[in-house]
Amino acid sequence: MTDSTQAPSPDETPVCPRHRDRVSYVRCQRCGRPTCPECQRPAPVGIQCVDCVAAGARATAPRATFGEGRVSQRPTVTLTVIGLCALAYVAQLTVPGFTGQWAFFAVLGADEPWRFLTAAFLHSPSGFMHIVLNMVALWAVGPYLETSLGRARYITLYLLSALGGSTAMVVWADLSGAWFTAVVGASGAVFGLFGAVLVVLRRTGRSARGIIAVVALNTVIGFLVPGIAWQAHLGGLVVGALLGTAYAYAPRHRRRTVSITASVTAGVVLVLVAVGVYASVGLI
Repeated sequence: MTDSTQAPSPDETPVCPRHRDRVSYVRCQRCGRPTCPECQRPAPVGIQCVDCVAAGARATAPRATFGEGRVSQRPTVTLTVIGLCALAYVAQLTVPGFTGQWAFFAVLGADEPWRFLTAAFLHSPSGFMHIVLNMVALWAVGPYLETSLGRARYITLYLLSALGGSTAMVVWADLSGAWFTAVVGASGAVFGLFGAVLVVLRRTGRSARGIIAVVALNTVIGFLVPGIAWQAHLGGLVVGALLGTAYAYAPRHRRRTVSITASVTAGVVLVLVAVGVYASVGLI
């Protein structure tokens, strides 16, 4: 079998592969291709092209402690969640009826199930500190968990913890009759992150005293200050701790299988609990 590809002629004018109209006699020390000044990056010896620099960065990125593959140092998921909460808050202040359309009401959850999750991106329009405190708490633990678990497990943890918080509100509504209480806030999801980070810190042998103090303080505030849905905090905390345990203690060779199984199981159980409550009171 013959190869019809011909090597470049020694007399052929070298051009930058990214900018074909630019002649360059400088070559990348890694791949050997011509590299124009715009694509040149300093290297320990000579220069490298931007493609080789990017490939090197990907190859040296840290691996997720309890995930697969490499992770970026930039906490993309955490920043995205914070951005969505900020955008939702602006909409709450400027769009009439926005909060009521997406907030969680236990009585509406059966017919409008998206409220179980959308409420976790809303905050009290009349209290600016509500969103500030939640976002500060999210930033305090989110980047660490994102790099430890990997993006997929991290966003799954966040959403299932939010679902756990809303489900806890449905159970409480059944016990107390608080079916028409509006619930907003990322607190349930953030408490889920608290629960998970406690487990992850213990698994890695790091001190969790600071997080324990934060969780204890917020739990006490939830009981003492009126208007705070401590039930959502508790629901998120339990779900987060259980998922964190599954993610952190899964055997390395079965990590993916255990993580998927635990996540799906948690989601199914939460849905069944909510459906069971709604069925018992005749809402479905």
